[in-house]
Amino acid sequence: MTSDPKRLAMALIGHPPDSLALIEQALTHRSAGPVNNERLEFLGDALLGFVIAEVLLQRFPEASEGDLTRRRATLVNREALAKIARALNLGDYLRLDSGALRSGGHARDSVLSDALEALIGAIYLDQGFARAKQMILEVFAESLADVANQEARKDPKTRLQEWLQARRRTLPEYEVTAVTGEQHAQRFEVRCRLPDDGRECLGDGSSRRRAEQQSAETMLALLTETN
Repeated sequence: MTSDPKRLAMALIGHPPDSLALIEQALTHRSAGPVNNERLEFLGDALLGFVIAEVLLQRFPEASEGDLTRRRATLVNREALAKIARALNLGDYLRLDSGALRSGGHARDSVLSDALEALIGAIYLDQGFARAKQMILEVFAESLADVANQEARKDPKTRLQEWLQARRRTLPEYEVTAVTGEQHAQRFEVRCRLPDDGRECLGDGSSRRRAEQQSAETMLALLTETN
């Protein structure tokens, strides 16, 4: 271990841990001995999955179970956890045997992701659930923001479709109701209609696609205002 685990704990929780031994165990790979981070990893994995699931449920109230599951999988996987572990320089704190060190074990995704989960478990046992949750939200803040930005970049037709699918409703129908203007400067009017309740919204644009997107955006605004 090349760096002081106490310093790492202070960076994550703001003060020295009550049990430095727990933090050291979380940073100990199984190659280094029988007292290692495997059991803490098991606990941290469960805590991380729960906290991320709760956050996604709150931040995406319109998302279906499938959408939430996909977002959680994006946030909680070996590569994503290893990226966060590297940002924390976790590899500098790991304890491995000489063979694992020579083979670059401290830089492997699997070792780093396991250590991060173990560290979450250790902080939970040392500081309680509230502090462990706060730590998770802090180190995952950038990743959670990326997921939210990906959602914001979805076009209106996609967002409307997902909104309806989440409520097991029929998908919308789009129909061109008018085309005006010269060939080089045409304007399209498109009707977005919900077959299950008959509601309609119109959209206008310089192409059929843009008119469809505008009508979908208007329909989505209408639905979210009245539900």
